[in-house]
Amino acid sequence: MNPFSNAGVFLVSTLFGLYILAIMLRLILQIVRADFYNPVSRFIVKITNPALKHLRRFIPGLAGIDMASVTVMMALQMLQFYIITLLRNFPAPDILGLFLYSFIELITLGFYVFLISIFILALLSWINPGQYNPINTLLHQITEPVLRPARRMLPPMSGMDLSPMVAMVGLWLIKLLLLDPLGHWAKGMMYPAARVLMN
Repeated sequence: MNPFSNAGVFLVSTLFGLYILAIMLRLILQIVRADFYNPVSRFIVKITNPALKHLRRFIPGLAGIDMASVTVMMALQMLQFYIITLLRNFPAPDILGLFLYSFIELITLGFYVFLISIFILALLSWINPGQYNPINTLLHQITEPVLRPARRMLPPMSGMDLSPMVAMVGLWLIKLLLLDPLGHWAKGMMYPAARVLMN
């Protein structure tokens, strides 16, 4: 690829990726019933409202999941991969493969949100334990549904809470054993003639 193609791929990946991440965070905050008066939550809601506000009138939620957010993320993810494919001079991808690959990538992104949130929370507990700040509170609310089962498996011992380590190992194993093989399979469906479409 020439430098202009590389620059185009970088810009598309960055801009689409950041906005998809913002919508993913909003969806996760809704699922875990986080505090939406938190300034970080309000910022996320503010930047994602333009894409979701009108769409939510027509797309109802399903089992507590905001399907408007899922729809917008899927559309943006598919459009991102489609544009990158063209920038890399590949023919247009198979639509079904593009849909499946985008869906698996979004699930993987959700896993990364939980992994990174648990890691940051554990780091903050060592650096500045007990200190209140909006990000720390939000991280607690995001990670608690994952850490609670891990705490049941491995209760705190001698004042040491090892549940973050258990949760991170479990999430990473699910990614390696399930999401990565599914992503590889979906990528092959998206563009069968290419061994590797995207890095």
